[in-house]
Amino acid sequence: MRLTKHQGAGNDFLVVVDLDGEVDFGAPLARALADRHRGIGADGVIRITPGSGPAAVTMELRNADGSLAEMSGNGIRCLAQAAVQAGIVPPGEFGVATAAGLRTVRFLPGDRPHLASASVDMGLAVLGADLAAGVGEVWARSVDMGNPHLVVFVETLDGVELDRVGPELSGTVPGGANVEVVAPGPVPGSLDLVVWERGVGRTLACGTGTCAAAAAAHARGAVGECVAVANPGGLLTVELGSDGAGIRLTGPVAYVGSVEVTPADLGVGA
Repeated sequence: MRLTKHQGAGNDFLVVVDLDGEVDFGAPLARALADRHRGIGADGVIRITPGSGPAAVTMELRNADGSLAEMSGNGIRCLAQAAVQAGIVPPGEFGVATAAGLRTVRFLPGDRPHLASASVDMGLAVLGADLAAGVGEVWARSVDMGNPHLVVFVETLDGVELDRVGPELSGTVPGGANVEVVAPGPVPGSLDLVVWERGVGRTLACGTGTCAAAAAAHARGAVGECVAVANPGGLLTVELGSDGAGIRLTGPVAYVGSVEVTPADLGVGA
């Protein structure tokens, strides 16, 4: 099995192109591949299969623990680079079918072969109820980006115990939720964010979480319609459409390398 590895703001994914449906893309394989000590290592594993209708390809995504995920803003941007490199689609705009619905990706090659920029139409943020997170927050709110999020806004990220707060808050939602702890950024209208992702843990970036944080902050009047969000692994930009229009996430993607593995060597299907 040949896979390529990509990262968007440090959020890394292994991608396998499986247009013939030959890969048994189950939880054991994803867990083995994503293991950072006994496997290749990644926050998630993506399988590219054929699309239909307006979708050029289909994305199937599993978290590092093998669980299925509905959507990943950085993952789908990494998929775009992998699909272009594999010759499935040309650079530019194309549709991707996901478990959260159709998404449109725009891929722009960079000055160097392994670097690029990609943006994705993330759909709408569904803002839920205000929450009492109990971690000294200014406010907290649930947000649905096709996957569940809890956005906790604090005055500063200094002293945030994410490794404790993340799993505690995630566990309050059936099936778990991604937890974003957010503070005002250094520039007015910007945000700083740290994230705990269900099925993964602490990550360097989260695309859907970045969008969820920007949408929740915008609803509070804390940011405008274009928001720079500093994730630990890099800067992502969110454009919040007016009058109910969708959200667009933009950021860098980088090709890390390719690898060939035999699942049996990882203890899968042996």
